[in-house]
Amino acid sequence: MPFYEHVVLARQDIPTAQVDAINEEVTKTVEELGGKVTKTEYWGVKSLTYKIKKNRKAHFTLLNLDAPPTVVAEVERRARLHDDIIRYMTVKVDALEDEPSAMLRAKDRDKRKRRP
Repeated sequence: MPFYEHVVLARQDIPTAQVDAINEEVTKTVEELGGKVTKTEYWGVKSLTYKIKKNRKAHFTLLNLDAPPTVVAEVERRARLHDDIIRYMTVKVDALEDEPSAMLRAKDRDKRKRRP
């Protein structure tokens, strides 16, 4: 099966528990249709470069999918219908990474001590 990275941007005014519910909903949809979610990363609330549907910030989440294209089409269809999802993007990749994504690695790099 092909591999995909699916990034979801959810409205900033919803609680983190609701973002988790959205991620579980996507995972459940993928597994019901014969695929699997290998990794889910919550990147936090980040500022957007420009307003999207009157939002300046959004909850960012990355999901790695191992699923056929029909499953991805269904996930995207449901994302379009969901009121709390303001944007999504799915990219086909050659292989899925097991280690943290670049966004989480950048967060860890900021926490390291810097030289005076």
